[in-house]
Amino acid sequence: MESSFPFGVILAVLASLIIAANALVAMAVLLLIHKNDGVSLCFTLNLAVADTLLGVAISGLVTDQLSSPARPTQKTLCTLRMAFVTSSAAASVLTVMLIAFDRYLAIKQPLRYFQIMNGLMAGACIAGLWLMAYLIGFLPLGLPIFQQTTYQGHCSFFAVFHPCFVLTLSCVGFFPALLLFVFFYCDILKIASMHSQQIRKMEHTGAMAGAYRPPRTPSDFKAVCTVAILIGSFTLSWTPFLITGIVQVACQECHLYLVLERYLWLLGVGNSLLNPLIYAYWQKEVQQQLYQMTLGVKKGLTSFLLLLSARDGNPKGSMESACHIITISHPQLDD
Repeated sequence: MESSFPFGVILAVLASLIIAANALVAMAVLLLIHKNDGVSLCFTLNLAVADTLLGVAISGLVTDQLSSPARPTQKTLCTLRMAFVTSSAAASVLTVMLIAFDRYLAIKQPLRYFQIMNGLMAGACIAGLWLMAYLIGFLPLGLPIFQQTTYQGHCSFFAVFHPCFVLTLSCVGFFPALLLFVFFYCDILKIASMHSQQIRKMEHTGAMAGAYRPPRTPSDFKAVCTVAILIGSFTLSWTPFLITGIVQVACQECHLYLVLERYLWLLGVGNSLLNPLIYAYWQKEVQQQLYQMTLGVKKGLTSFLLLLSARDGNPKGSMESACHIITISHPQLDD
């Protein structure tokens, strides 16, 4: 795949958004971990780190796409770049699976959850996850069957990796993971349905005058919706790329590399931009932490403006503007 300036611009914007969004979420989650030490937050932090590394990895490809004329890249360097991209993407997908399993376990075994998923177990899961991710990403370096025999100098995924590598990832990793996602969702849906029936029975039993009616809690429904969005985002992002890769293996004369690398690969990478929105912004504690960080930035900006105005010899005007900024933020604090 030859260099393309528009594609390089899109890649640069996507990489910047992925890095910025996930770094912001990582900062918020890290502050929350220092406050309440939640195990599930460690998984969210690991997801943000994996997606940030993926953004950094694809940013290394921007220079090749924006260069005109196209500059050839050494095959070894290109292979290492693509291995790092694949490892980061694998770490992101595996962390999504770990988050789904963590929430499934919390609903399936609520009384034993904190005994099973303690700090030691969470650390072991994260360490094993990264080990597996790098084994997947650097697998073509150890198996020549997954490497392309010819290299033209233009660095891209299929310029160094054979489509059989995508076929192996699909059959061994992606589709089994998708079936596991569906199993988690169906079981969580079954548990939520049982809880809903129990609540209705309690309401029917206490339907007499003056009897207490237990409130309906949205926790089970929220868990079902979260896992459903998880499955949908994961499937819609990576399925087109992997299925088209399988078609390319079966049909050598089709030449689908341009569609794979210019469009479908970007769709899969875009999942790393959706992850902080789905798995972090939907969590109330992360939302509150981000809001506090925003207020802290406002406060710092106000102090900076006061300092600049004091140096200019107009402290009165700066005080009025500062009071105006703080007055705007008070109703938000009351909410």
